[in-house]
Amino acid sequence: AQLVESGGGLVQAGSSLRLSCAASLRSYTFSRAAMAWFRQAPGKEREFVGGISRAGTTEYADSVKDRFTISKETDKKTVYLQMNNLKPEDTATYYCAADVNAILYTIPQNRESYDYWGQGTQVTISS
Repeated sequence: AQLVESGGGLVQAGSSLRLSCAASLRSYTFSRAAMAWFRQAPGKEREFVGGISRAGTTEYADSVKDRFTISKETDKKTVYLQMNNLKPEDTATYYCAADVNAILYTIPQNRESYDYWGQGTQVTISS
């Protein structure tokens, strides 16, 4: 697998979790990729959560802004999603994705732009 997520689990509302996405892409490819997190709840469409550009800038969905933070360690080819103050509506399977043809500051929010996907990690928030 090119992307492997980890860190999901079952926690109470108000708790925090940190998801990791380890990429087995070539270092050159990873350095030129925009990376993003999407999530999909049962019966719903997969939605953009947030992303980090090649340049290191970040964007977030309004629903997670000020609670979630994305970062990356290029030397480890790993992207993180720090999730704070979790809510029951954050319950979903979280997926990591890579756009290896990204423009420097661009973070696509549509699924079709992404070339690689992880298998997903389940996050469940109890009220």
